[in-house]
Amino acid sequence: MPNNSTQLDDTFKALADPTRRAVVERLTRGPAAMSDLAQPFAMALPSFLQHLRMLERSGLVRSKKRGRVRTYTLAPQPLQRVEHWLDRQRAVWERRLDQLDEHLQTMKEKDP
Repeated sequence: MPNNSTQLDDTFKALADPTRRAVVERLTRGPAAMSDLAQPFAMALPSFLQHLRMLERSGLVRSKKRGRVRTYTLAPQPLQRVEHWLDRQRAVWERRLDQLDEHLQTMKEKDP
């Protein structure tokens, strides 16, 4: 369980930054070279590379180098872990809200 928690933490940390979220969104359309990923952002390439390294450490992206070109692809497993965690949280809160609704209905019926 701690390992899963650490992986989830790493994924949320990686997705906390808008630049990294934009890269993940771009990679949903398919693999891309580092230079293509960096093009829309007004930052130096070494700074952008730090974002890619964070995404790679979190497991959200994978890279392959062919010649002088490094290509990145999206790895869906960390996003699936986030989705499962969010589903569990949603179920807990829906149950709690249903209980609150029942309680308020009971109070309303008791109060003439």
